[in-house]
Amino acid sequence: MIRKVLPFAAALAFTFSAAAVAQDAPVTGLDKQLSRIDFAVQGVGMFNKTVQGTIPPTAAQEAGPTVIDAPSNTLGALVTLRYVAKPYFGFEGNYGYARYTEDYSNVGGIQTQANEYTLGYIVTPPHTIFGLQPFVSAGAGSIGFRPTPRGGQGLTIQARAAYYYSAGLQKEYFSEHFGFRAGFRQLFFLAPDYGQNYLTIKQRTTTYGPSFGFYLKF
Repeated sequence: MIRKVLPFAAALAFTFSAAAVAQDAPVTGLDKQLSRIDFAVQGVGMFNKTVQGTIPPTAAQEAGPTVIDAPSNTLGALVTLRYVAKPYFGFEGNYGYARYTEDYSNVGGIQTQANEYTLGYIVTPPHTIFGLQPFVSAGAGSIGFRPTPRGGQGLTIQARAAYYYSAGLQKEYFSEHFGFRAGFRQLFFLAPDYGQNYLTIKQRTTTYGPSFGFYLKF
């Protein structure tokens, strides 16, 4: 995932450098809009909550046993595109990727890829904290769970609705077109069952952890 993103980020950096050389050019309406956009790539530590629940009854059987879902922790990637019109008015789109194992007490480990697609509202207060600009955001979207071909036990893809919040600090370095960003984010969703009755526990779970990376700005 990160190997695919870095060439694109390098191309953006070259574009921004070229734009910086042309500082004497008159500022147009398009330039003003582009200056409000930034593109970020971050690594995210993903700590997954363990949940448990009882398999609900069906027409053919009574309630089943209690099942524990203990996902492994991992490191993922997060790509974010932001548009900040004003300090208290902005939007962001996120794509997140991670791969980990859902360890169910009744069937064992299911290796899965998790793909996050979310949209959110962002606030970037005009004041700074020790020279760092704070931000907070929140939004909603979906997570697609895709079992891997070899470790996914032949299960099918499943999507879950999700919502999140994040908070952090950022700082421009070297120029107004490049900076670093660090934060904390938490994602909430219903534990996946891949459409299987024997994995259905209907429990809400969460993934949380720190994030760190860089951003590029027009």
